[in-house]
Amino acid sequence: MSAPLTREQIAALAALARRAGAAIVDIYRSDNWQLSHKTDDSPITAADLAAHRIIVDGLQQLFPQLPVLSEESEPVSDQQRRSWPRYWLVDPLDGTKEFLAKSGEFTVNIALIEQCQAVFGTVYLPLGDELYQGGEQYGSWAQIAGQQQPLRTRPAPSGCAAAPLVVTASSRHSAAAAERIRAALAARFTTVVRQPLGSSLKLCRIAAGQVDCYPRYGRTGEWDIAAGHAILRGAGGEVLDRRGEPLRYSKKTPYNGAFIAVGDPSLPWWSWLPQPTAKTPSRR
Repeated sequence: MSAPLTREQIAALAALARRAGAAIVDIYRSDNWQLSHKTDDSPITAADLAAHRIIVDGLQQLFPQLPVLSEESEPVSDQQRRSWPRYWLVDPLDGTKEFLAKSGEFTVNIALIEQCQAVFGTVYLPLGDELYQGGEQYGSWAQIAGQQQPLRTRPAPSGCAAAPLVVTASSRHSAAAAERIRAALAARFTTVVRQPLGSSLKLCRIAAGQVDCYPRYGRTGEWDIAAGHAILRGAGGEVLDRRGEPLRYSKKTPYNGAFIAVGDPSLPWWSWLPQPTAKTPSRR
C-alpha cells in the first residue's frame, strides 16, 4: 500500500465534501433541480453536476497525480479504469431519488481505491451535517453536531434477551422483498426489525453500531458503496460478496452484484438469507 493520507489531507477531504454538500443544499432548497435522465434512465439533477464539478476539481488540485472517476464523469474504458492502481471514486450525490423525494437522506461519497480495495472513505450528509470518515488503516469516526466520535460496529445479538437484529434496506425498494429478508433472519434471531434508509447512510449506521446488516441483491455502482465500505471496514465491519468474500473494486465493469454489509463479519450471513438468483459481475 502507498503512504497513508496525512491528517491535513483528511481534513481537506472533509472540507471538500462539505463544499459539495452546500452546493447540493442550495439547489435542493431552490427547487431549480433541472431534472433529466441518463441513458440507463436513472435521474440526474443540477445538484449532481454541481457537486461533481466541485469534487473533481478539488481532488485534482489536492492529488494531481491520482485519477478521479465520478459517477458523472465522461465514460472511461474499462481497460483504462482497471489499469489504475490507486484512484478516487466519487458519487457526488448518492441518493438522487431521495433528493427528489425530499427525504433528506442523500450523501456525498468520496472513496480512495487502491489495489482493488476501498482504503479510505468520506461520506457527508448535508441536511444533517453529519460527516463520516475512515478506513481499515485509520479507524473510523463521525463528526455530528460539532462533536467527533469514534465509530465501532456491534456484535450481532444472541440469546433470548438480546436486543433486536436491525436490518436496513433502501427506502425506495420493495417492502415485500425486505419482508422476505426479515423473515429469513427471524429464523435465526429472536427479534428482527427493519429500518429503511437512503444512500450510504445504511453503511454508516452499521459502522456506528446502530444497524446490524444491509443485504443488497440488485445492481449498484462501485461508486455507490466504496466510501461507506471503507468507513465500515475501519469500524470493524465488512461488505461481503455472494461468496462471503470482501467486495473488491476495479472489476471488469464498475458494478456490484449481490452483497451484504455487516457489522459482525464472523457470522455466516449468506447461509441464512435467500440466495441471489442474478449472475454476479466478475470480481476480476
